[in-house]
Amino acid sequence: MICLLLMIFSNLFPTGWTGFNERGFIAVKPDGVQRRLVGEIIQRFEKKGFQLVGMKLVQASEDLLREHYRDLRDKPFFKGLVRYMSSGPIVAMVWQGLDVVKMSRRVLGETNPANSLPGTIRGDYCVEVGRNVIHGSDSVESAQREISLWFRPDELECWEDSSAQWIYE
Repeated sequence: MICLLLMIFSNLFPTGWTGFNERGFIAVKPDGVQRRLVGEIIQRFEKKGFQLVGMKLVQASEDLLREHYRDLRDKPFFKGLVRYMSSGPIVAMVWQGLDVVKMSRRVLGETNPANSLPGTIRGDYCVEVGRNVIHGSDSVESAQREISLWFRPDELECWEDSSAQWIYE
């Protein structure tokens, strides 16, 4: 019932999931999957207190990736990015929690690993921007668009997280 109400709420208000129920899209890129970093990445988000509501391993089509990265289509690296992202499996995830989009960006680190602090995913595991292990939505609006590209509504679970009382006031 709670999940149904949340879905209705998100459809009524274009800004979507907010507050405790905000949702963000995270994808472990092919290099992260090949390097077997998926478990470590999931663990970081769980330890932060976020709730996993959707996850799947997918070999993304070039069409999906062109749509996902449509804002970058005029950049010189666009074709290479699509080729790289379609070169292997991706772990697509949806995480839920208070300010999850903004906080996820901090967990990820800067897009360019050279600018990422130790303790962030990119600061700990990446050297080059072209192989930066992970993608995270940069805004709530982007998260909504990306989630709808990668997941059908019935692929997202709404479940009561018993630890929420220990994370949120």
